[in-house]
Amino acid sequence: MTIQMESYVQGSWHGPTGEAREIHNATTEEPMAVLSSDGLDFQGVLDHARTVGGPALRAMTFAERGALLKALSGAIHEHREELLDLSTANAGTTRKDGKFDVDGATGTLAAYAYFSKELGDRHLISDGDGIQLGRTARFWGQHIRVPRLGAAVHINAFNFPAWNMMEKAACALLAGVPVIEKPGTATAMVAWRIAQIVVESGLMPEGGWQFIAGSTGDLLDKMGPQDVMAFTGSAWTANKLRSNPNLIQNSVGMNMEADSLNAAVLGPDVEPGSETWRLFLRNVVLDMQQKTGQKCTAVRRVLVPENRMAEVKDELVAMLGEIVTGDPADRATTMGPLASAAQLRDVRAGIEKLAASASILCGGADPVHEKGYFVAPTLLEARSASEAIFHEEEVFGPVATLLPYSGTAADASAIVARGQGSLVGSLYSNDTPWVEEAVLAMAPWHGRLWVGSDRMAEQSLPPGMVLPSMVHGGPGRAGGGEELGGVRGILFYMQRTAVQGFKGQVHGCFGEVTA
Repeated sequence: MTIQMESYVQGSWHGPTGEAREIHNATTEEPMAVLSSDGLDFQGVLDHARTVGGPALRAMTFAERGALLKALSGAIHEHREELLDLSTANAGTTRKDGKFDVDGATGTLAAYAYFSKELGDRHLISDGDGIQLGRTARFWGQHIRVPRLGAAVHINAFNFPAWNMMEKAACALLAGVPVIEKPGTATAMVAWRIAQIVVESGLMPEGGWQFIAGSTGDLLDKMGPQDVMAFTGSAWTANKLRSNPNLIQNSVGMNMEADSLNAAVLGPDVEPGSETWRLFLRNVVLDMQQKTGQKCTAVRRVLVPENRMAEVKDELVAMLGEIVTGDPADRATTMGPLASAAQLRDVRAGIEKLAASASILCGGADPVHEKGYFVAPTLLEARSASEAIFHEEEVFGPVATLLPYSGTAADASAIVARGQGSLVGSLYSNDTPWVEEAVLAMAPWHGRLWVGSDRMAEQSLPPGMVLPSMVHGGPGRAGGGEELGGVRGILFYMQRTAVQGFKGQVHGCFGEVTA
């Protein structure tokens, strides 16, 4: 039976009309659902958020909004098993990968509930200390942050339908801004079921939460100067959104997370068999296998000192050969299919492009199973790290390329910088001066740098793990945006205003809570 997915807007559910798009089971290719947003009144959707949802959320304190997020986390967690099963069918995830997405969603909501404690029973944030502006302290200045009066439009990626949607929602709702969520189409069933759970819980104030199953239509053409948009997806789509004349004319706030050719760099001091060596190999394989390589934080370029290339490729090929691709519902499977037929076409084409300048060590573009959107984990070895294709073409699947380098931090940094901006880079070395040089050179091109060494190997979370307490985003090709990072994550949804006047009034009203 094909499910008719509905949008939740202006306080009610609306089924698909007009020409609907199909969503398929990623393993069997059978149709599962149809969705369409044709006929929705997008002006009405925005007005409902601005005039109903916004005032209701702004009437709540940070502490009250935090309690709301905690309750939402619990409500979604109650349906965890159902969501994991749906993720397996619609998104092609193994149970382990499904947990990464679903638990990431509930965990981030709970984290922002915790972050709300430092903001307390307030409606605004004092941004830094007050400043004496006159000859005496009578004339005083204070920067404050207040919620924007519009709506937050969230255009989310297909690879993390639960986490990507709820991490954006957590930040906006804690800031006091209503959300309009649009999921990636290929895996929208997971996001849609979460939307149902949110509505059925009765926790959200009316207008605070709306959900679009289908395209955004002319929504962006109707956004105003108090509205904001956050996007996760391809650089091509990000640039298309940025060029929308209405968004430009109204200076609509935009937060973009786009493509990212993330790199893992093995330091020249790391000996085969050491803790850091094993950590490096495990993390490269994990990034290729987890979510079938469909992660914005997955490693695409693996930089290895020239004198270590033979050992690294032999060990990685052996480890990748142990991955079992197949039906993600089968417990023996360790890597499921890609999310859609379009993804499969793109990944196969991308492998062929890379292979024109590299040798395929394992995997490749050939079909793996008769049915389903499967591709084998594919490791390539570049003939030269200077080839432009490796720093321009992101293959969004279980694909990575080994790039040889001289071993110096300067050489590694120059190669990594050719990617023109990444979400995360990972360095593996016990040589502190080498790490310091590499971090200083690479930091301008990254939102996050992860450093692996013997002393943290057994306690570390992998570099592909996005944590609510640390910023997520990156410069240049990575989109130029920034999300999460604790309380920093809500500031995008707030206006910073300088208030100047008599110190007794300014400091008394606005000088208590600083973020």
